[in-house]
Amino acid sequence: MDLPLQSIRVLDLTRLLPGPYCTMLLADFGAEVIKIEDPNTGDYARIYEPKLDEDSALFHSLNRNKKSVSINLKSKEGKEDFLRLAESADVVVESFRPGVMERLGLGYETLKNINLGLIYCAVTGYGQTGPYANRPGHDINYLSYAGLLNLMGEKKSSPVIPATQIADIGGGAFPAAVGILLALFEREKSGEGQFVDVSMMDGVVSWLQTVLPGYLSANAVPKRGEQMLDGGRACYAIYETKDARYLSVGALEPKFWAKFCSVIERDDFIPLLEAPLQEQYRLKYEIQTIISGKTLSEWLELFSDIEACVSPVLNFEEVIKDPQVLAREMIKTVNHSTMGPLKQIGTPIKLSRTPGEIRREAPKLGESTDDLLG
Repeated sequence: MDLPLQSIRVLDLTRLLPGPYCTMLLADFGAEVIKIEDPNTGDYARIYEPKLDEDSALFHSLNRNKKSVSINLKSKEGKEDFLRLAESADVVVESFRPGVMERLGLGYETLKNINLGLIYCAVTGYGQTGPYANRPGHDINYLSYAGLLNLMGEKKSSPVIPATQIADIGGGAFPAAVGILLALFEREKSGEGQFVDVSMMDGVVSWLQTVLPGYLSANAVPKRGEQMLDGGRACYAIYETKDARYLSVGALEPKFWAKFCSVIERDDFIPLLEAPLQEQYRLKYEIQTIISGKTLSEWLELFSDIEACVSPVLNFEEVIKDPQVLAREMIKTVNHSTMGPLKQIGTPIKLSRTPGEIRREAPKLGESTDDLLG
């Protein structure tokens, strides 16, 4: 079976999370992704804990289906090797600060002169332009500047740092993958590549669809813990159960709210779905008192046949056994050449005829150098 990107060669100069996640998606659907790694250190993600062999579990997950070539881009020979690979590449992905590749003599304009059809994607914190372009940053910084972090958490608490990297993956990796695919599609018509400029901060700003338009149109300043979808309303909140577990409630629509109120035996709450904020606080307090009277399993039994958008807050041990996760094959078991069966996260994009697949394990540092450069 031919995969959608089987004829596409990608040179991946990225490290850690955003770039490798982007190229993992491309590799899962058939692209030949060649990691260009420093001969001495390689991708920093290799050294993280916990390790599976000499490399981290994170590295194994993000770099499946890829090859690794060791090149010192600061040396004359290394530059020549990279330029030789770029002549036959379709895509280059890098995540250095703006100007680094130009100083190495390997920037987009240089590469375009030897390969007019090359698509060059740069994934950075703030993009190639603007006053922040050369600033360092991490996920927490991009969320801060975008205004998202200020809205995360309870009303009277400090902002809460999310447990996964929203800017890195949602603001960087996915837009980068989409941008690359758009550029490949356009190249079919023009025959020319182009520069894809992805800013993780831009990506996070674009995620603010449920809160920012209200401010732009009506100057309505959103406040932490007071929004429809951030825990400010009783119908969309998390409640602790008797056994110190948690129940998430997403009963936004009247039909779901009515069923939820009926199960907790408080039909008098039904007309209060759109009650003012202070009334919402009272509702949340009373609902919490009710929910704390039963264990999680007892509540799940009561809601098992009720469409009220009520769910358990699962831990990882439960997630990997969840029937929906299993049915969607979001945890895959692959056979590693030295470690045997190895569980990995599946691909979130499901194609009916040419689905993505895990075809090979993450590469050892520089294992394909001789094959590709020799």
